[in-house]
Amino acid sequence: MEYWISDRCTGCGTCQDVCPTEAIQLEDGRAVITMDCIDCGSCIRFCPEGAIRMSVPATVAPDSS
Repeated sequence: MEYWISDRCTGCGTCQDVCPTEAIQLEDGRAVITMDCIDCGSCIRFCPEGAIRMSVPATVAPDSS
């Protein structure tokens, strides 16, 4: 999964506090999600600003020709 942190991030640290793998760091006052992320979505659910979004990669249908 890929995560997007919008400009609404205030650097409050809530996402960092709820992350079970400590995969979120604050850099320059904004959340950064590291490779330790297990895609649990806790950061999305608990962000008070709604600043974190998950992007699900599109799947490509197999060529049937």
